[in-house]
This record gives sequence, structure tokens and C-alpha cells, in this order.
Amino acid sequence: MRTKYLYFIILSLCTTSLQARTTQGVPRLVVNIAIDQLRSDYIEAFEPLYTGDGLRKLMTGSRWYVSASFPFLPIDRASAIATLATGTTPYYHRIVAEKWMNHGTLRPIYCVDDSQFTGIGTADASSPKNMATSTITDELKMYTQDAAKVFAVAPNRDAAVLSAGHAADGAFWVDDETGLWATSSYYFKNAPAWLSTYNDQYSPAKTVGSVKWIPKNPMANTSGLTARQPLQATFSHNFAGADKYTSYKTSALINENITDMALQCVAANAMGDDDVTDLLAITYYAGSFRHKGVNANPAEMQDTYIGLDKAIEKLISTLERSIGRSHLLFVITGTGYSDEDTHSYQKYRVPTGTFYINRTARLLNMYLGAIYGQGRYVDAYYRNQIYLDRRLMEQKRIGYTELLLRSREFLMQSEGVRDVFTGERLFASGNKYVEKIRGGYNSSVSGDILLEIAPGWKVLNEETQDSYVAKDGIVSFPVIFYGGNIMAERVSTPITVDRIAPTVAGIIRIRAPNACKEEPLF
Repeated sequence: MRTKYLYFIILSLCTTSLQARTTQGVPRLVVNIAIDQLRSDYIEAFEPLYTGDGLRKLMTGSRWYVSASFPFLPIDRASAIATLATGTTPYYHRIVAEKWMNHGTLRPIYCVDDSQFTGIGTADASSPKNMATSTITDELKMYTQDAAKVFAVAPNRDAAVLSAGHAADGAFWVDDETGLWATSSYYFKNAPAWLSTYNDQYSPAKTVGSVKWIPKNPMANTSGLTARQPLQATFSHNFAGADKYTSYKTSALINENITDMALQCVAANAMGDDDVTDLLAITYYAGSFRHKGVNANPAEMQDTYIGLDKAIEKLISTLERSIGRSHLLFVITGTGYSDEDTHSYQKYRVPTGTFYINRTARLLNMYLGAIYGQGRYVDAYYRNQIYLDRRLMEQKRIGYTELLLRSREFLMQSEGVRDVFTGERLFASGNKYVEKIRGGYNSSVSGDILLEIAPGWKVLNEETQDSYVAKDGIVSFPVIFYGGNIMAERVSTPITVDRIAPTVAGIIRIRAPNACKEEPLF
């Protein structure tokens, strides 16, 4: 009998010791922050204007990785957010862009559209079903057997849904049409009571009509941006008309809304109140006003960073007071791209031109028809990608590889085309640049042919008027870890952001997302 009691005492002590080891040092709340279009040069340019407890506090008190990049091309908000959440590239997680061509309908689809669900506070139906791998939030939910609370708050639908992952308790964004904080029936049958109350009082729908965006510090324009004209003395923007909410979401004011909503979400759901780690994903905005580039709105850009600093200060200070720094982990980074300024290349005699994707696709179809007989070989085209009709190839018994080679030979003769990539070529090359393009390619949603257009050239679809300017520029941005037991350090070694998810997983002692192959940063 004495031996039996001794056995249970030893077992109890071992269990207690194990629990202590698994909870000691693990944060109660992880706050993953993606700042859309964050730029290191702008952080530094406006540093004299920051408060002591926002970005400046992070500069001196965090583990700050100076030089971060994404391991794939091209990058936009959706593909960046998905990579931060999954720790892998679009080749695995499938979110190649905000929109892509649906192979079945031959129409562009939005990355989080899902007609199986209904919107709450919005007409948009949304879910993360198109994301093909697990996220850090999914792994946390599975590890804690659903005990962890996981939410996401963002200005835009794609950022909220993708950063929340598949298993989240909720995702919230500002709807472009209603101005309400919206969500999806994927998460809730009806809007939570706290959300309805908050919308009735504090949503942009209630405030945008009376708000005016003016500089937070009108005299601050003496700092400016190097190599630019002096900033205008002041500015004033009202928000009205059909695009008032989309415009508002590109102003400095949206970040204050994001912080307030995030704090409301934490309080309403008791996040960080126990020893089970919770996770809140937040997206802020640091891009140009109305996406027109910084040259068009330099003072507005300055005010955006001043406002971003204040929003981060409020978020960190409030959570440190309520939960405690030792129980918090903040992870902050950018999305690796920025709105391009509209340059007059011709005026300055810089090589440029317009590449017409619709004309090129028609010419390619005519060329293939001359070789193989009449038919619609080009099924569709979208941005710089061409989709071929594989069923027609099977009917005509045309080899897929042969047709791709002939297509590439023809397209390489087009003015403005720097290179032509096919799926087969992407996998045959060991070139690092090609590997980054392969990382941004997913055979289930990408085209059969990817055209690399010369930098500075405009890509235009005359039928839809969809256009963009090709670029190869690098946007420098940091990765920041703050809180808990993180020691302050400035790290100059370049890193890739797919290492963030496994690092967070290690800190909270869970498995990394299921397609994550990179080592943790520490």
C-alpha cells in the first residue's frame, strides 16, 4: 500500500513539473502585426516625430531584424499575409494574389470569396477555403484543443480572413460599402452582441461623414523625405461619395480604428486572461493615400507614420497595463511591397512602353492556329499570365510541352517582354531569381505561361482597363519581436519572413504550420 501511495506522489510531482515547464515563459497573448506597405526608410525618416512609447520604443527595446524579404515574387497584400500566417510560399499555400483567374469559369475571383457563407455587416461572402495549408493560428487551435482564442482585425477583408486562418474564432474588417465592422457566417451565425454594440457607436459608418483628416502635427513637415520637394504646409481631406470608405481606409485615421477595435476584441473575449496562449492578428496600413504614391501625397505619408506610431503606442501600452509585458509577445513586420509613384518615364527619356496583354494573347492564338489548325488555344489571360485550353490540346493530340515551347519562342519576340516562364521551366531552373518566381506560382490557380515584362513598362488589358507598371524594386522592411523574455538586439543579417511562423511556434511551444520548412530565427 505504501508503495502505491509513493507511486502516485511521484506521478503528481512529475506532472506538476511538466506543467511548469510547458507554461513558464509562454506568453498569454501573441499579437501578430502586419503593417501593409511598411518601409524601413520611412520609419527612419520620421523617427524624430515619434512618441517615446510607440515605434521608438520598439527601435530600442525589441529584437529588430533590419533587413527582411519575402521568398517569392510577385508580392501583394494577400500573398504576403498568407505567407506570414503559413510560413511558406504561394507554391504551397495557393494565395498567389488578391485575385486570380478561375480555371473553371475563366473569370477573376477574389482570394477569400466563398458563396457557401453569408456576410455579416457586408454583402461579401468569405472564408479562408482557398488557403491550402495550415497557419500558426490553426496549429495553436489544434494544440490547445480549441481552448485558445484566436481573432483577426484588419482594414480589408483578405487580410482579416487570411491572417485569422481556418480555425479562428472570428475575423473582422471594415466593409467597403457599409462602413461597418464586418465578418462572415463562417465564424458566427449572427454578429456577436459586443460587435453590434460597437458598430452602433464606433464604426466608420458612424464617424466618417463628420471626420476630417488634417495633420496631427502641422509643423512637423520640416523633417520631410530626403530627395523630395518640401512638404506642403498642410492638407485637409473629407470622405464622401461612393468610395468614401475605401478612401478612408488608405488614410492615417484607419489605424486608430484598428487599434480601438483590436482592444475591444481583446476585452470582449477575455484574451490573455489565463495561461492558455491566445493570438490576435492585426493589420495596419502604411501605404499612400488612395494608392497614388508618396510623390502625390508626401505630407499625408508623414502623417500616416505619425498616426501609426500613436496607434502602436496605444495598443502596446494598453495591453501591457492589462496583461503585463511578461505575458505578451508582439511580432511586427511589413508586406514587402508599396504603391508605386506615377512617373513620366518618357519625359525623362527612361525606356518605357505599353504591353497589351489582350493583343498579345490574340496574336499567340493566331500563331498557334497557323501551326496546329484553327482553334481557341488561349483560354484566357489575366494581368501577365496566359491560360491555355488543355482539352483542345488533347483533342488535337498536341503535346503540352511542345506547345509551350512554341508559345515561348513566339512571345519572346514581343516588345517589352523580358522573359517567358512556363511551369516546366520554373521547375527546371536552379537560378535564385527563378526560384522566387516559382515560389509565387501555384499550378492550380496560376496561368500556363507567365510573362516577365520589362521594368517601367505598363501592362494593360484594353478590354477591362486593368493596368499596372512592371517593377523589380526591393522594399526594405524590418521584422520585430517585442515583449516577454525577448532581449533587445539589432540584427543586420538578412532574413526571409517565412521564418517568422516557426519562430512564434517555438516560443509558444507548438508545431509549426504544416508546409513550413524554414528554421526558426532563434
